[in-house]
Order: sequence, then structure tokens, then C-alpha cells
Amino acid sequence: MLYWLHQTLDINILGYITIRSGISFFLALLFTLFLMPIFIKWAQKTSSVQPINEWAPDRHKEKASTPTMGGIIFITATILASLLTIKFSNLFAVGGILTLILFALIGFQDDYAKIKKNENLAGLKARTKLFLQIISALIISSYLCIFADFNTDLYLPFMKNPVIDMEIFAIVFWILVIIATSNAVNLTDGLDGLATVPSIAALTSFSIIIYITGHASISAYLLMPNFDVGEVAIVAAALMGALTGFLWYNCHPAEIFMGDSGSLTIGAFLGYLAIISKSEILLLLIGSIFVIETLSVILQVGSYKLRKKRVFLMAPIHHHFEMKQWAENKIIVRFWIIAILSNMIALISLKIR
Repeated sequence: MLYWLHQTLDINILGYITIRSGISFFLALLFTLFLMPIFIKWAQKTSSVQPINEWAPDRHKEKASTPTMGGIIFITATILASLLTIKFSNLFAVGGILTLILFALIGFQDDYAKIKKNENLAGLKARTKLFLQIISALIISSYLCIFADFNTDLYLPFMKNPVIDMEIFAIVFWILVIIATSNAVNLTDGLDGLATVPSIAALTSFSIIIYITGHASISAYLLMPNFDVGEVAIVAAALMGALTGFLWYNCHPAEIFMGDSGSLTIGAFLGYLAIISKSEILLLLIGSIFVIETLSVILQVGSYKLRKKRVFLMAPIHHHFEMKQWAENKIIVRFWIIAILSNMIALISLKIR
């Protein structure tokens, strides 16, 4: 709508991506701050609360009455703010919204099944969830190739030229990126606000990278690839605003959890941002906390199957520190610090090419 006003009424300021990104941030923030208390009251009244895993540390038992599915609210706020601010003719921005919708639907199904059965492990079966993720990621990857005619080259950090043209195999690679990131954020979402701030940090980094990638002059100066993806920074800014509003209620002690409807969707969108900014490898640094959490699970499972010994007291790794009697706030804030520092390093690395 704002871009339409720019064209129709010749309001030049609304033509700038930076201005519309700022507006989308605050719109999503306000939508979330307004809708979340209403949703929390409804969730409490209908007992739409978070079922606690029986294997979780004992301190989690007190969270059994905390509402979940907050992701539905902040993803809805993100989509509404984006629709009011993006240029609809930009296929990459539309692809970003498509990613949000598809994975929010998967997460909602999983959350709803858990609430209905009042069992943390009674959501969608692992195979069913993975199948739905593969289909959704395939739709998004095919959309990029067929409709957006997106470049299939693979870029590596510190290198100004692509290393290989993946051609049709790009779709397989992109599917892996989206699914892996989606599940990594989902694994991280285990403590109050733990996944929220690293997600905001990652979105900030990708917003900057995408703005640069979509700007011919700046991308040429930094020797980065140039594609018409700048408009997606508006959608990323909207999600940042929505997550900031969500953090108001999700910080310790949490009044609501995001649920799979939030964590799966955030992860998939981060994977999408990595793909369109040609930063799939840099995603490992930008999403360092998500990578650490995922690796801790892989190491734990692998070690137990091969040696019948555990590497950590409990996985993912944030539970390991809980078992070591670290205060929840200390774990959360230290993980936030690591996430922020790793994103600063990722942004510094852009100049090294």
C-alpha cells in the first residue's frame, strides 16, 4: 500500500526501502503488542498451554501453565505489516511471505496436536513433519528458480566470484538450507527468550546484507553479488519488529511461548534470506547459536549410539547448563551475547573479499 501511495501520489519518501523497512518494523511491533495480550487471555481461558516434555529438567514443570502458539500472532503481524509496505511486483518479497505462510501452517498443526493431546511429544510425527517441510521448501526453491529466475551460483565468504553454478542441484541445496535452519531454530527454542534475540540478531544481519545485495552501487563497492532482493529487507524488518513485541511477553519469566508455529517459521525464513543473499555458508556464523544447539544434539545422539556414552548431561546444550545448575537468565543472556558477537563478526567479514 505504501509503495502504491508513492507511485500514485508521488510521495517520494515512500519509495525508499529504508523508510518502508522502518515503518514495517513499527507496524509489526504495534500489531504484536496489541494482539498478544488478547491471545494470551484467550489461550489461558481455553487451556492452550505448553505441554512439558517429561525428560525436561524439573524447573520446567512450573511452566506447564504457560500459553503457547505465540508464533501465530507475531507471524500474522509480520505478514500484515509486510503487505502494507512492500512492492508487490517484487517476486522475492512475495517469496518471503510465502515462506512465512507455509511453515507457519506446519508449525500450527504441530502445536495444535500437542495441545489437543496434552503431550509434548504428541505433535506431528517426525516423518510427517519432515515431509511437509520438504514439500514447502521444494515449493519455495522451485518458485525461486521458475518464477523469480534466481541465480544458482554458489558463493563462499571472502570470495568475490562464485565458486560453482549448482544449476538444478541448487534446488536440493536450498531445500537442505531451509529445512536445516528451520529445525535448528526449533531446537534452540527451549528457554524463555533464548531463540528470540539470536533470531533478531540474524534478521538484522541479513537485512543489511540483503539491502547491500539489492543496491547496485554498494554491492559493487563491496564486491558482492547484485540481485533485485532489497525489498525483502522490509519483510525481515517486519519480523524483527514482531519479535521485539513478542520478546516483551516472552522474556523470563515468559508469559507465552512461540511454539513450533514460531520457531519453525523463523528458521525457514532465515534460510530463505541466506539463499537470496547468497550467504548460505555465512549463515553458519550468523546463526551460530542455532548451529551450536544442533551440533550438541547430533553429538549427543551419535555418541550414545556408537559408544553408549553421553557427551552432555542433556541435549540440546542449553539443558546441559541447566543440569549444571546455571540460572536460566544466565544461560539465556550468555547465549544472546554469543549470537550478537558472531553477527558482528559476520558483518565485518563482508569487507574482506
